[in-house]
Amino acid sequence: MLRRLGRIKKIGQLKQEKQSPQNNQQPSKTPDDNLSSDLNINITNLRSIYDNCSDVVFRSFLIEGKEKAVLLYIDGLSNVEELNDNVLTPLMKVSGKETSKQPTEQDANQQSSFTSKIEKKISVANIKEVQTYTDVINQISSGNPVILIDQENHGFSVALAKWEKRAIEEPAAESVIRGPREGFIESIGVNIALLRRKIRSPKLKMEEMELGSLTKTSVALAYIVGVADQTLIDEAKSRLNRIDIDGVLESEYIEEFIEDNPYSPFPQILNSERVDVISSYLLEGHVAILVDGTPFVLVAPTTFYSLMQASEDYYQRPLLSTAIRWLRYLFIVMSLLLPSLYVAVLTYHHEMVPTTLLINMAAAREPIPFPALIEALLMEIMFEALREAGLRLPKQIGAAVSIVGALVIGQAAVEAGIVSAPMVMVVAVTGIASFSIPRYNAGMALRMLRFPMLILAGSLGLLGIILGVIAIVTHLCTLRSFGVPYLYPMAPMKARDMKDVMMRLPRWANTSRPHLTGDYNKQREAPGQKPDPTKGGE
Repeated sequence: MLRRLGRIKKIGQLKQEKQSPQNNQQPSKTPDDNLSSDLNINITNLRSIYDNCSDVVFRSFLIEGKEKAVLLYIDGLSNVEELNDNVLTPLMKVSGKETSKQPTEQDANQQSSFTSKIEKKISVANIKEVQTYTDVINQISSGNPVILIDQENHGFSVALAKWEKRAIEEPAAESVIRGPREGFIESIGVNIALLRRKIRSPKLKMEEMELGSLTKTSVALAYIVGVADQTLIDEAKSRLNRIDIDGVLESEYIEEFIEDNPYSPFPQILNSERVDVISSYLLEGHVAILVDGTPFVLVAPTTFYSLMQASEDYYQRPLLSTAIRWLRYLFIVMSLLLPSLYVAVLTYHHEMVPTTLLINMAAAREPIPFPALIEALLMEIMFEALREAGLRLPKQIGAAVSIVGALVIGQAAVEAGIVSAPMVMVVAVTGIASFSIPRYNAGMALRMLRFPMLILAGSLGLLGIILGVIAIVTHLCTLRSFGVPYLYPMAPMKARDMKDVMMRLPRWANTSRPHLTGDYNKQREAPGQKPDPTKGGE
């Protein structure tokens, strides 16, 4: 019994030793704590935070041969050459006049003198003071080296961030024949500079914030004071501040948190890589959201007609742009309804087809073992598979596979009697029509809705198509983007703002901005600027 009690006592002592910290070890600082005036404690805590991080550099040195200091930076994120020339070299240089001076008691009352002396020696434009471990982590994670000095409970971060970034070039998905060729890249600093280059007024504001507890992604909210409604700006800030996520890797992460109806197939936030597109929406009173690490900038609010407009519409002649816009709306209807109309007519409404054409279509469909609905679904699924294969494969072979696959599979399917030639033509025309939609995410919504429309057409004929169209239009009427109706200015009808929806008026006739939310700056340009050669120079 005594042996058993002794064993129990030893086990309890071992548990207490495991649960209690060792007497020699001090609890490590948390990132929210302030920096210590003891440099060794700061280094120990930061090394524990960056344990097993081989790319974090701790460079110890002496300031003017007297004061102990350490330089922290992450290899690959900071400009090492500038760091050596403009920070380490001037700080480590020993001045003969100052070495003979002895520290006095007045130095304790002049904490700022040493700080100002450091700032004078460092020939870097932007220097910030850091007070906590969180500040140090954020700065070096952004590429800005941090200097910590002994007997100082604060440090300095120097703006010497440098990492590899892509060159500014034309976006591949939004190419134009006439217009600017520059697009955003993955660096938010460069993207903000590109917007500043377009809109040079100080009324263009950039409010930066960080999202993502682990990624610490920089996000900027851009708007023009006096043009964008303050209610819209406050709503955008509120929705962004509500986001609580561990990481933001692309602007779509934010889009899903701030849209009004997350279950709608239609996008309620516009995204673009083009600088001129984002600038034009800012000038109309919208807000833009820039995210570090992606070239796609978000614009809110967004309407259905904004998704159907291309940037090149405003760089061509007004009449030509209007004609192309009407063709685009026609192609949108075709991409959604053409296969459904074909299936409904062949299945239920033969009297709508001319006799000669009906005989030819019946002869083409005679060897086909499937009904028109199954035939259309097979072809649509195969076409979507070829389109996705062409997008995911390398560029060198993606286009060849999609084109050759469509030709070979279509011809082989017709000769094998699986599908008819008219069905191949209908699906091909539908695919071409869907390519005319300027925004890829809007085209994806119509492609997805094409399948339920086919099922309705195969089940109820034209009545099913009418019911499907009514359901889609009703859904569009209920959608909102940051409080703005999705079909604005068609529903609700605003005749004053209709001049840039179905047509593109000349520049001199478009004198007012669209009215989005609340108060707005109506005047866009001075009226009465229509060209008139009879007036002459005045």
